[in-house]
Amino acid sequence: MIRLGAAPLARIAAVGAHCDDIAIGAGGTLLTACLARPGIRVDALVLSGGGGEREQEERAALAAFCPGADLRLTVLKLPDGRMPAHWEEAKAAVEELRERTDPDLVLAPRTDDAHQDHRGLAKLIPTAFRDHLVLGYEIVKWDGDLGRPTAYQPLTPEIAEQKVRLLQEHYPSQRHRAWYDREAFIGLARIRGIECQARYAEAFAATKLTLNLGD
Repeated sequence: MIRLGAAPLARIAAVGAHCDDIAIGAGGTLLTACLARPGIRVDALVLSGGGGEREQEERAALAAFCPGADLRLTVLKLPDGRMPAHWEEAKAAVEELRERTDPDLVLAPRTDDAHQDHRGLAKLIPTAFRDHLVLGYEIVKWDGDLGRPTAYQPLTPEIAEQKVRLLQEHYPSQRHRAWYDREAFIGLARIRGIECQARYAEAFAATKLTLNLGD
């Protein structure tokens, strides 16, 4: 939910089912916002990957994607690919996130994402963040589930290249995946840029908007 004319962006909540989801889906947006607003608070929640190499990657990556921000990251240990079976734990984590922050913007997976973990988390977000702007980010993968976005964040060429560089630098555990390469990331950013008359962009699904044009 968005209200035009609302207060300046001061707090962001970013959620992901897996380590690297947030960076892939919204890393350029985080870079853009954090570089423009030193000290902005970013509360991040990742449901799986805690306690191992993946958590270490995530902590280093999000620190790089949120330069100068007040970053507060929680990485849980829910099993990858089993989020629907751990619904109560996931719901409790999202509600705990809501209790500690009242963000101006929530970055989350799309509700029509083909991956069950992404989709399940996306469906939980409106139950806790009922009066907030929620933007659903997209993650390219073999499922072919990319749709028609409704919101765009243009990225400068420098930000787009920095996003790709940070993804390649901070997630070595993912480099073996066929889709995890520069061409995939920069190619999608170029396509989304064309759609919003920019060179590059990240795209999001916005399911509900409330206008406030009288202020």
